[in-house]
Amino acid sequence: MMPMQFMPLSLLLTIIFSTPNGIISAITSMGLVVSAPNDLIGSYLLSGNPIAFLAFRTFTFTCQGQIVIYLTNTKIAHYMKIPPRIVFPIFLLSSAITSTIQYATSIYLLQHIPNICTSENSIWRCLSVQYSLTTTIIFSLTGSFNMSSQYSTALWGFLVGAILPVLSWWLCKMYPNIKWFKFIHFPMFLMAPCMIPPAPAAEYPSWFLVGFFFNFVLYRYAHSWWEKYACIFSIAMSCGVALRGFTIFFTLQLNDVDFPEWWGLGGPNGDGCPLDLANYSGFIATNRYF
Repeated sequence: MMPMQFMPLSLLLTIIFSTPNGIISAITSMGLVVSAPNDLIGSYLLSGNPIAFLAFRTFTFTCQGQIVIYLTNTKIAHYMKIPPRIVFPIFLLSSAITSTIQYATSIYLLQHIPNICTSENSIWRCLSVQYSLTTTIIFSLTGSFNMSSQYSTALWGFLVGAILPVLSWWLCKMYPNIKWFKFIHFPMFLMAPCMIPPAPAAEYPSWFLVGFFFNFVLYRYAHSWWEKYACIFSIAMSCGVALRGFTIFFTLQLNDVDFPEWWGLGGPNGDGCPLDLANYSGFIATNRYF
């Protein structure tokens, strides 16, 4: 496990990155958790110890995400004029209840879903778990991200990411008459590709089309409707997806009713791409651990 002397460091990193995470989330309504610096620091401190690295990454990544979620919920409660002394104990109680339910659900799924979290089960592949496992192997077990590794050029991304927001700010100050410069938001641009692992790349066109229609077409040509109903419609769609997943699981998947096959589906991730698991040469490994 992770040595206890690294726990204060994980908490310190959480405190440092929580402020920029909260600012970006408040401005853009997009939840951002900075994990790359944590992974890089953990890879140097806990190289060759993947279990300790995973624990270090879990503490930093999870704490940052929970802080943003907590602040978001308290902001909603503030808008609803609910006193904080009522909100905080409700959060504690709901956290205890949901943690218990999630743990029980995980045990149930592991015991009742055949080949769960493996490549043999195309539906229950646990892509987020695979992403965490891959990150642990790359950063800790193999030590692939250091200045002498074959991926050392990727470390220049930290410098580029630090310069780009300053560049957009400088452009707005130097050319105030060019209005579209203020719409350049590099953290948002760079945050979207971070969702590709584990999200399949085929989901991005649909995200773009829906976002373009609601936030450009309706915003420009039906602004009154957008101003009144866009937020409610977004919440309704999110709730509908959650209810749909709940209903499909208990009514169809538990009864061995498979999703129908049609054009655009297929492949290991169900997005119609048969080479999802292939390398850059198009070769698909047969002996996979996950």
